[in-house]
Amino acid sequence: MTNQYRFYFVTNIALIVALAIITASCSNDDNGAPVPVEPTTNGITDISEEIKNLIYFQGEEQAPTVLITVPGGPSTEFGTDIVDTVFESFDTTDMLTVTVHQAQTLDSTVVKGTDLSLEQAVDLNDESIAMLDEVMSYFKGQGRTVYLFGLSFGAFITQEMIAKNGIDSADKYLIITGRLDMDQLVWEAAAEGREACFENGLTPKVAPEPDPDVKERNLNRISAGYSRNRYTELFAPITDLSSVTYVYGAMDEAVGRLSEAEVAFLESKNTNLFEGPGDHTETLEGFFLVGLETTFDLEARQ
Repeated sequence: MTNQYRFYFVTNIALIVALAIITASCSNDDNGAPVPVEPTTNGITDISEEIKNLIYFQGEEQAPTVLITVPGGPSTEFGTDIVDTVFESFDTTDMLTVTVHQAQTLDSTVVKGTDLSLEQAVDLNDESIAMLDEVMSYFKGQGRTVYLFGLSFGAFITQEMIAKNGIDSADKYLIITGRLDMDQLVWEAAAEGREACFENGLTPKVAPEPDPDVKERNLNRISAGYSRNRYTELFAPITDLSSVTYVYGAMDEAVGRLSEAEVAFLESKNTNLFEGPGDHTETLEGFFLVGLETTFDLEARQ
């Protein structure tokens, strides 16, 4: 069911992916005390306690490849379901699958109680990006291959990571259901705590009043803190985006379809660009599994 006003992102991927797994015929975070393991000869070690405090993970701690997932939202709940879904759906031998806390998942009280200003929401986003960068830099610094996968709200965080820290922050990227240049009417409404949607993926509609719940108003402002950015401008100095696979829905009611200018920009930067015919959820259903398979060379479990 689609709300009339809904500039709000998918937060629970488990049910969506279950449908996709059935269609494709594909068939616990172990945070207990780890068995001591000697560092590998290439410098990879077990994950430090400092990094463990920022993440949820599945897989071998010394795996040479790390897939970092950034879920939908924004939410105050730590979204771990994508990690579990990837771990259960694919052969993740030699791969560590991770998700990283955001400021409001590490401390949910920051969005409760009183209304945030847009500037305060941006400060929280900066904290979230700093945590993501700390985790990615930690694994990259050990010589591991690092992939970054952002979907829905996570697409905007992934774009912000590239804008702030460079395209070489990860080896490959998969971005599903994001936008480069969100309509001003929509992000300004979110900054006021209001929700919005797109009719037929094109025409923005905004709620006349802010959400009655202060937490939801503040989460809308967090989304506005990212979506107000013009990523075509921020990515302009990057000469090549061939390490990025970008998927959007032609009828996306949550964030809108990419504009002709956004599409032309991505094509000019050699982005691997795919358009799905459906709405927000249909695009996630249709491209979640195949996107992971083709972008990161994963194989579905039999």
